[in-house]
Amino acid sequence: MTEQASTLYAKLLGETAPISWQELQPFFARGALLWVESTQDLIVAAQAVAENDQDKVAAWLEAGLLSKLGDARAEDLLARDPQLWAVVVAPWVLVQERAEAPASH
Repeated sequence: MTEQASTLYAKLLGETAPISWQELQPFFARGALLWVESTQDLIVAAQAVAENDQDKVAAWLEAGLLSKLGDARAEDLLARDPQLWAVVVAPWVLVQERAEAPASH
C-alpha cells in the first residue's frame, strides 16, 4: 500500500460510523447506497470506489460482493433493523451490516 493509499484508508476509517437503517432511507430513496457484503472490508471497498479502481469495483460487482442496495434488502433491513456501518464516498454511501460480536460469558 502506498503512503497516499494508506492515508486515504486511515481517512475513510475515521469517517466510518454506525448508523441505523432509518437514517439511511433518504439515501436509498435517491439510489445512492452501495451494499458491501460482510465478507469484504468496508474500508477497502470504499477506498476502491474513492480511487475509481474500475477493475476491483467491477470484479466485486460481478461477484455480488458489492451491489446497489435493492428493494428486497431494504425491506429486510427495515424489518430487522440491524446495526449497520456506513462510510460516504460521494455520491455513494457504502453500507455493511456489522458482524455480531461474540457473546462474552
